[in-house]
Amino acid sequence: MTISIPFNRPFLTGNEFEYMSQAVVYGQLSGDGKFTRAATQYLNEYYSGSSSLITHSCTAALEMCALLLDIKPGDEVICPSYTFVSTANAFVLRGAHIIFVDIESPTLCLDIDEVQRAISKRTKAIVAVHYAGVSCDMDRLLSLCVEHNIHLVEDAAQAFGSYYKSHRLGQLGQLGTLSFHETKNIVAGEGGSIIINESSLTHSAEIIREKGTDRSLFMKGEVDKYTWRQMGSSFLPGDLVAAFLLAQLNCADTITNMRLQRWTRYLNNLSVGQSQDAFRLPQIPSYSSHNAHMFYVLCHDNDTRNSLIHHLREHGIHAVFHYIPLHSSPAGLSYGSTCGSMEVTNRVSATIVRLPIYPDLTLDQVDLVCDIVLKYFGL
Repeated sequence: MTISIPFNRPFLTGNEFEYMSQAVVYGQLSGDGKFTRAATQYLNEYYSGSSSLITHSCTAALEMCALLLDIKPGDEVICPSYTFVSTANAFVLRGAHIIFVDIESPTLCLDIDEVQRAISKRTKAIVAVHYAGVSCDMDRLLSLCVEHNIHLVEDAAQAFGSYYKSHRLGQLGQLGTLSFHETKNIVAGEGGSIIINESSLTHSAEIIREKGTDRSLFMKGEVDKYTWRQMGSSFLPGDLVAAFLLAQLNCADTITNMRLQRWTRYLNNLSVGQSQDAFRLPQIPSYSSHNAHMFYVLCHDNDTRNSLIHHLREHGIHAVFHYIPLHSSPAGLSYGSTCGSMEVTNRVSATIVRLPIYPDLTLDQVDLVCDIVLKYFGL
């Protein structure tokens, strides 16, 4: 069957090619050009009181976090198993041992009780993943980190535009990271950002991002030459990527509102399925304001999940599952261990179906997807 409704379609605001053309005319296509500076200024204003640096991916931003926190062999880093590999891999690269913990059933974010049980004398950092743009319980996490003198990193790859209470996600831990991959709400093809919320880390972050040199000071005219200062790598995007990103950022509120409209339509249309116990829908806690990054249903078992995905594809709709738990992967078994049960992680991995959601998806198409889902369950 030909796919007529893809799972994702990157949204174009209309200014992307104009900005990229301007970048070419301006004549600096490498990192930290005119559009990199403009996108950075946008993020610095958006995350007022913090410093942001554009990177070529969220993976790069996470790797910068590991360097900034001086993660070393023997350190332990706690993170969910139900996440993308970069969440753990960034810290494994520095020699850390990953302690995988379970997620909670309502939000699919970290189970804070499991996090508390996983803390040891070797715990150096906790990485909170805001799954589907829904916030972890940040007050409880922050309290644990203060009590045990542990660093908190927010993997907010999916959460640009989301809040914990009145705080923007990515701005509550010492460090936060964002993704602008084409599957995210705000896109640049590839791209990301690190958010530095502890001012003492800002200078080091600029050095690490520039291959371990103080080139950023040279570009500001603060030194007459630049040199190698510490360990780092090339984490800058080219200015064409930043030009595309700036066009997206300038329409961020519009994009978020369009996604929320479609997310809410899904929720309303499919609520009968949850009330009839055919499947479970996303649950948003009172402390979280989300960005409609994802809409999913949770089936009762793996066979139903796989059959539903096949059923949707037969009707031209591309729906997908999500992560294979890291704790059961070959690398996860080599570089990490589990603390406590992985019951929720394993169940969600086996039963989740993510439905198409993007701004160009029409409300009629949302209705069609919902009708096909409900008919599959005989509703």
